Amino acid sequence: MKSFSIVACLLVALVSFPPVIHGQTCPPSGSITGKEPPPGECNTQNDSDCCVEDQVYTTYTCSPASRQATLTLNSFEEGGDGGSESACDNQYHSDDTPIVALSTGWFNENDRCKKFITINGNGRSVEAMVVDECDSAMGCDEEHAYQPPCRNNIVDASKAVWEALGVSEDNWGELDISWSDA
Repeated sequence: MKSFSIVACLLVALVSFPPVIHGQTCPPSGSITGKEPPPGECNTQNDSDCCVEDQVYTTYTCSPASRQATLTLNSFEEGGDGGSESACDNQYHSDDTPIVALSTGWFNENDRCKKFITINGNGRSVEAMVVDECDSAMGCDEEHAYQPPCRNNIVDASKAVWEALGVSEDNWGELDISWSDA
């Protein structure tokens, strides 16, 4: 009877406090092969990469379950490295506004459009509005400014976000952050 009680207690504990599976990721959904952009068509502002002919790029339709992310720098202005207008409203936005693009899975088919997230990094936090998708499933074409697909854990932010987090401009590029819905 004692062993039954121990087993019952363990089952109750497992149901009440399920184990956390570390390293939860989302598997790749496929790949695309890079095509060389037409001359002058890939904007390398903010150290953005251009697609490389015949390089294979991994694609994702999901993002990790955790909200641990890499903050990257993006220009949402016309002529900026963000490419076309933002997905949420088909408009360009000032880089002086705290705005972001989220990787495909987190963007969730426009579900987070015009909603705010809280970004924590560099010992500070800032709220920013989601205005665009950092496409993890497509890339290397005109619509994506001839840039490769985003990684699946990206929060692509305007300079206003970087400034609010107190990161000196010479350190802009990539920063480990966490984020949550505001």
